[in-house]
Formats: sequence, C-alpha cells, structure tokens
Amino acid sequence: MKVRGRGRILVTGSIAGSCRAAFRAVYNGTKAFIDNCAMALRDELTDTGVTVSWLMPGVTYTHFYERAGMEDTKAGASDDKMDSGRGAKIGFEAMMDGKADWLQAGRTRRRSRWRICAGRTPCGAAS
Repeated sequence: MKVRGRGRILVTGSIAGSCRAAFRAVYNGTKAFIDNCAMALRDELTDTGVTVSWLMPGVTYTHFYERAGMEDTKAGASDDKMDSGRGAKIGFEAMMDGKADWLQAGRTRRRSRWRICAGRTPCGAAS
C-alpha cells in the first residue's frame, strides 16, 4: 500500500484498552496494545496516502457473554448493547471516508458505545 501511495487499514481495538479494570488485566492490556499499535502505525504512515483507522467498540451484542457464562454481569445483562453489524458498517464507512478525527455512534440516548479513530489528530482532539 505504501509503495502504491494509497490504501486503507481498519483495526479493531476496544474501549477497554483505554481503562483499567481489576481481573481484566490481560484483556484490557492486549486491547491497549492494539490501540497504541494502530496509533503508531497511523503516525508512521502519515503523508503516504495510507490511512489507519481503528474501531474501539464498547459493549456489543455478540454471543461472547453467553459463551463465557457472563450473562449475569453488568455488561452481559445490559439491553443497551450495540449491534455488531451496525458497528462494522460505521467502521467501514469511516475507514473509506478517511475520517480525520473520531466519530461516535450510539444505539440509544446514552453516551455512545462505538468510537472510530482515524487521521492525524488524537482521539477527542479538535481537527
């Protein structure tokens, strides 16, 4: 992609990468690595025509909670999970548009559960 001077990369991380939580050190730590790796790669590819975007989902509807026996947790019991298909669509569209900051899209009136980070500004910073 760099040689061609164009391309798009979408990395899936997690909101969990930006916070600490007892008994989730490995999961949150690996998500922090993914998020930071994507940010560094984005910086390395600045001005090459290749963009790096990363999707940072929060609580998402998948079969994870059922398979892990975690339906009784706050996240597992929540009815406010983002639909994974909608999140994938948001991520794909933001990647293809080369979004230059971050985009949030939530399922309800509550604070959004999905965030897209792309471009050259840190997440949450003004473009």
